Amino acid sequence: MVFKAIMNGLIKAKAMPQISATERQALEAGTVWIDGQVFSGKPDFAKMFAEPYAKLNQRERDFIDGPVHELCAMVDAHQLAKTRIIPKEAVDFMAAKGFYSFLIPQAYGGLEFSVNAISTIMAMLTSYSPFLSTLIVIPNSLGAAELIKHYGTQDQKNHYLPRLASGEYLPCFGLTEPTAGSDAASILARGVLFKNAEGKLQIKLNFRKRYITLAPIANLISIAFKLQDPDNLLGKGTDAGITVALVHRGTPGLEMGKHHQPIGDSFHNGPLVGKDVVVDADEIIGGLEYAGQGWRMLMEQLAGGRAVSLPAGGVGGARAAAVAAGAYARVRQQFGMPIAEMEGIQEKLAELASMAYLSEASRIYACSALDNNQQPPVVSAVWKAYLTELAREQAKNAMDVMAGAGVMQGPNNIIGRGYCSSPVAITVEGANIMTRSLITFGQGAVRCHPYAFEIANALEANDLQSFTKNLKGWIGHMVANTGRLIGLTLTRGHTASVPNVSGVKPYLRKLAWASSRYAFLTDMALITVGGKLKARQQLTGHFADALGWQLLAISTVRRYVAEGELKEDLPLVQYALEYSLEKIQKAFEAIYANFGNNPVGFLLRTVGYFSLRVNPLVGATRDRLVPACAKTITKSGPQFARIAGDLVMPSIDLKSLDDDEVLANTKGVARLMAAFMAVQEAEVVENKIKVARRNKQLEKASVQELAEKALAKGIITAADKVILDRANRIALEAIMVDEFTAEEFYNNDSIHTTPYFPSAQIANVKHGEETPVVEKLRVVA
Repeated sequence: MVFKAIMNGLIKAKAMPQISATERQALEAGTVWIDGQVFSGKPDFAKMFAEPYAKLNQRERDFIDGPVHELCAMVDAHQLAKTRIIPKEAVDFMAAKGFYSFLIPQAYGGLEFSVNAISTIMAMLTSYSPFLSTLIVIPNSLGAAELIKHYGTQDQKNHYLPRLASGEYLPCFGLTEPTAGSDAASILARGVLFKNAEGKLQIKLNFRKRYITLAPIANLISIAFKLQDPDNLLGKGTDAGITVALVHRGTPGLEMGKHHQPIGDSFHNGPLVGKDVVVDADEIIGGLEYAGQGWRMLMEQLAGGRAVSLPAGGVGGARAAAVAAGAYARVRQQFGMPIAEMEGIQEKLAELASMAYLSEASRIYACSALDNNQQPPVVSAVWKAYLTELAREQAKNAMDVMAGAGVMQGPNNIIGRGYCSSPVAITVEGANIMTRSLITFGQGAVRCHPYAFEIANALEANDLQSFTKNLKGWIGHMVANTGRLIGLTLTRGHTASVPNVSGVKPYLRKLAWASSRYAFLTDMALITVGGKLKARQQLTGHFADALGWQLLAISTVRRYVAEGELKEDLPLVQYALEYSLEKIQKAFEAIYANFGNNPVGFLLRTVGYFSLRVNPLVGATRDRLVPACAKTITKSGPQFARIAGDLVMPSIDLKSLDDDEVLANTKGVARLMAAFMAVQEAEVVENKIKVARRNKQLEKASVQELAEKALAKGIITAADKVILDRANRIALEAIMVDEFTAEEFYNNDSIHTTPYFPSAQIANVKHGEETPVVEKLRVVA
């Protein structure tokens, strides 16, 4: 009787967050992964660190080392950003080598790579050229190929997948509308089902989409719309729900070809408008069986997919920022020393290096889970929001280090385009603001909590037996976790049982402590705020921050363990963990300060907040790690290579740069990395001169000024002098910025044409028809 009364009272008060039909589909999509460990309050780190950790197989490695690098060599990233024209040979190469087919099964002509390989390639290409990467990311992420692979009829698979793999079809996905952005379920696009004169089922579509990447050049569109069936021909009611159907370029009533102009490194993006567009009902992905199942399909694929393309781009950007800033700081001198030796610069470099390590760790850990059949929507949302935001922050840090060299545009500015483009990833696939304040904790508190989702289901179904069982479990969980939190707080985490990971065990204890506190606060929020959580977005945003940084910290340790606990990486790991714990601490402080006007909120704002500040998770101790972390990206070697990862790096012959013409034609990353190598090669020579100067063999002056006298006195050899002169010459060239004549500055002729893309001219192609052959095209925009 007691539990019956409690259940009735909760139902009447709407105490648990209310779950709509679309929210339920999102909550039921995918799986709970390490996020569930954090919500439990008692994370099993040993279990997490024993999970598979992805590595590329030989076929994937060969593709990356071969065709991916070959493609980048065909495309001048600066020229592409300026003209938006990709060379025909590159377009043909992408199709011939299968760049559109990474996720398509080999049985249908695809490459069928692992998620880790797809993510690795996306990180490489996005850091090299966002324009180029969109041509590859879109066909290999949420859209026609992925949806048909998972839900398509056999006829659809047989027809579309081989043509998508070969590049005959270039797809785009039409979801976003002027009135439906992050709230994608509110789309106004409509499709009306009817029978034509021959009795065949067809759909009349009307829609206005925007921000659709590849829309101006695509020839196969996956359109999301709300299907109306006024005659109930499908037996699903008059409003079947959100549906996804395929529409071909050239279909009467379809308007496409116009461009938006994205900020930064622009790419093909534009609107789609449909006016009474008629398609056969068998173009619904999955056939009539999947009419009205579009939202579920999208949520199921985004459950894991959000962790792939955009996070990969963010990780690639963060690594590129770290490598560029580190190399530049070693080459650039001020006040008689490389700026890499200045403490203010080292602070930025340390954060760049450690966040590059953390970002790559998170990327691989998530891809490992996806390749191991996990589909964690909450973790995917965290990765999308926090890794893209982290990339933007690191782009800012790199700009601070490179200063004028990052501000002045041109082929030799290797950080500016990424910095300007960073807001794009922040915005798409759910704006980060909404992802942080609505999805991460909004879904996580219900889906990942040990009992909340089952209790919500029991309340909705008025299931007393299930409610009683799960409420008892929740009460037991709260009692046990509260006792654990008290013990961990009194001992500053020392009572936590954690694996003995070299140099990291104290941090794992702090993370166990943070998890216990997080679980306690989640319980308090569900009990005291309950159904009003959706409206308390400041509070849920702070909960998201605490969760996100716990997950990123765990990922950092997972990489460290997987790579054999390399001693030289320990400063990066410790810096990343202290950085994360500081973020978690600030999030907890914000939760305590903004919990609400209730007794629990009062206690948290007063006694709890004071205790939290007096007994914090981490102190201000990170400065001791700064020099060691900064050095990891200012000195070449295996560690520098691990941080750079699979970035597109040039092959450089320093001796060839003794030729003035060769040096003058060496641009961008190649020029900077040449200088980076040259100044390190010259260090031995410089040290000889410095020792002689210290021993009074040479007067006080700069190394460059003393070189001739050092040679004359036999302090250095002629070969040493060549090395030193080469380093000075290349370093001076590397810090120069681009200069343009008036004619070059005002030349805008290139914007009037678009590149060769057969898909932009391919007409409507139905099942069983051959795709028409298109000759060389150069289309007026």
